[in-house]
Amino acid sequence: MLLESRDARAQHQHNLMKNHPSSTLVCLTVVMPGNEKRNPETLTVAHAAVEALKQLLDQHIEYWEEKDLETGYEAYVLTELDAKTCKEMTCQIEDTHPLGRLFDIDVIAPNGIPISRTEVGHQPRKCLLCDREARYCMRNFTHTQDEIHVFIKQLIASYQSSHQS
Repeated sequence: MLLESRDARAQHQHNLMKNHPSSTLVCLTVVMPGNEKRNPETLTVAHAAVEALKQLLDQHIEYWEEKDLETGYEAYVLTELDAKTCKEMTCQIEDTHPLGRLFDIDVIAPNGIPISRTEVGHQPRKCLLCDREARYCMRNFTHTQDEIHVFIKQLIASYQSSHQS
């Protein structure tokens, strides 16, 4: 099911790019290891990410679409902003928002090539639990899913307690 959702997301991105060839595409998903991608915690993260992205891109949004799927929350944004400028802006959200470490914001240039964090002067994402690069820990199964889930739940609980009115 997750593999099919990844394929469907890639196809949707391709279609959006084909129909809007001069626009930069921003794709938002939630970082959540394991098979359960939609639960109250991931929805909290998704809604925070959507709000931050809407505020960030504000008057630069040409198209906005959200999908609340069993395989996870997805948002698609088309903007006239230059892809590198847009990636720099989205890296700021990922790096400064209290839940930003759980946001996965991809920026795809009009030519269809994703812009990496390093292309705009940012370091690769760090592991949630240690100081290594996230990719290293993911590939090597350095941490258990339980350890990661405990950290994520604590991060979200802390965010919720500081943002309740």
